[in-house]
Amino acid sequence: MTRRKTILVTGGAGFIGGNFVLRQMRRPNLQVVNLDALTYAGNLDTLDSIKDNPNHVFILGSIGDRSLVDYLLERYQPDVIVNFAAESHVDRSIDSPEPFIQTNILGTFQLLEAARRYWRSLSPEAHKAFRFLHVSTDEVYGTLGSEGYFTEESPYRPNSPYSASKASSDHLVRAYFHTYGMPTLTTNCSNNYGPYQFPEKLIPLMIHNAINGKPLPVYGTGANVRDWLYVEDHCRALERVIEEGKPGEVYNIGGNNEKTNLEVVETICSLLDELLPNSKFRPHRKLITFVADRPGHDFRYAIDASKIRRELGWEPHETFETGLRKTVQWYLENQTWSQRVMDGSYRGERLGIERS
Repeated sequence: MTRRKTILVTGGAGFIGGNFVLRQMRRPNLQVVNLDALTYAGNLDTLDSIKDNPNHVFILGSIGDRSLVDYLLERYQPDVIVNFAAESHVDRSIDSPEPFIQTNILGTFQLLEAARRYWRSLSPEAHKAFRFLHVSTDEVYGTLGSEGYFTEESPYRPNSPYSASKASSDHLVRAYFHTYGMPTLTTNCSNNYGPYQFPEKLIPLMIHNAINGKPLPVYGTGANVRDWLYVEDHCRALERVIEEGKPGEVYNIGGNNEKTNLEVVETICSLLDELLPNSKFRPHRKLITFVADRPGHDFRYAIDASKIRRELGWEPHETFETGLRKTVQWYLENQTWSQRVMDGSYRGERLGIERS
């Protein structure tokens, strides 16, 4: 009989973490222990389809709660820890940086310390097989001009409190490998999009506003460039890193889909014109409104993902066009999910959660 594998996922009620957890629940002989503090971006609605699945255990709590993390590691004996837990919105970090320091730096430190203690207690076989995957961002590298790409060797030059806090956590993870030998892995990904993304982020916000005839605010002239990665492709990449990645290594994950913000918004408008032919707000492009740029707004991010392609055999399945169409269709079919986020009602349901 095949032994059941256990993964501790932190931040598994968020956007990328939630998609990762849902994907793992489709795999056999796998248990997911899901630790999430349910801050504003944590949404149990995302996990509704697996709420009765005995292989999914949800725990309300923070990675900074050392006693809780110690307890979870001792009780569930995970083979892998995947750390998604982070404060992640740049605008929020500009307005209020302290939560980013607390969660992204101090929280990651506490999680690493608990993981190190647990890892050292394992049997020789489990000790060798254990992995700690830290999920980070390309924003730690700063900004690019009109040419060039971020590689795993790019210097860290964060420009916002958010990216600075993530850079700090990346350095801690690296140090735990080089100092203690703990088998850590780090991934730095480009901008994700897809189902279950909190509608303060560009793509879901534009979809929600356009459906409801509200202005589509675009920073500056909309010329800032991002490399877009469909969230399901990202989750597949993370699985490859867990299974085949070399401890101590960093893997950049990108979609090879560079678009200006204005191109993204205009493509969303065109898709909505097509998919909502009876909308009274067509053409949706007339809703686009340019607003003052935000402080420290990086001009361009672009990932060189050749390392993960070459060493682990990963390739994205979705182009930007196919992924964005799937995303727009999902939000059209799941407007209740978005509306519950926008009106705050998603935060009212906190029953059925283990908290020891």
